[in-house]
Amino acid sequence: MLRIFISGGCKNGKSYIAQRLAKGQAKGRLYYVATMRPCDGEDAERVERHRQERDGWGFETVEQPVDILKCLDSCDADASFLIDSTTALLANEMFPAGNSVNMDAPRKIAGELAGLCRQVKDIVIVSDYIYSDAMLYDELTEAYRMGLAYIDRTLAAECDVVLEVAFGCITVHKGREVFRPLYEKAV
Repeated sequence: MLRIFISGGCKNGKSYIAQRLAKGQAKGRLYYVATMRPCDGEDAERVERHRQERDGWGFETVEQPVDILKCLDSCDADASFLIDSTTALLANEMFPAGNSVNMDAPRKIAGELAGLCRQVKDIVIVSDYIYSDAMLYDELTEAYRMGLAYIDRTLAAECDVVLEVAFGCITVHKGREVFRPLYEKAV
C-alpha cells in the first residue's frame, strides 16, 4: 500500500508525473479518477491533453466531480488510483450549481480522501499549490484557498510520499527513501 500526494503550480507537469508514478506502482487495475468539470475551452483542452497523455497506459477513467468515495461503487479497491485533482474537487463541492456556497466542503473532502487513502491499494493524489502569491483576495476566494490548504495538510499527513512539482522539477518533502526507487522504475 503506497499513498503519494503531489502538489505544485498549475501547468508544471504534476499530472504527467502522477500518471507515471501511478502506472509504475500498479500491479493490476489502474483507475484515473477525473474530478474536473470543464467550464471553458481551456479546461476542455486540458482534459483532452491529459486523456492523450495517458492513452495506451492502461488507465480506466472514472468521472467523479463530487462525492469522491462514490468512485468505489464502480472501482475495485484492490487497484491503483490516480485522483486528479483536489483543486477541482473542492471547487465542485464548495460551489455547487445555483450560486450557493458549501463552506463545509473542505472538511468533507479531507475526510473522504483520507478514508479513500486507507481503503485502496495504491493511490496518487494531485493538488494545485495556490498559496505563494501576495495578493489579497475577497473573502470567498480566501475561504477556498484556506479550504484547499486544509485538504493538502490532511493528505500530506496521511500519505507516505509528499512531492512538490515546479517547472517539471520534483522536490521530495516526505518519503524520499520510498520515492526514489519508485521514480527510477517509472522513468
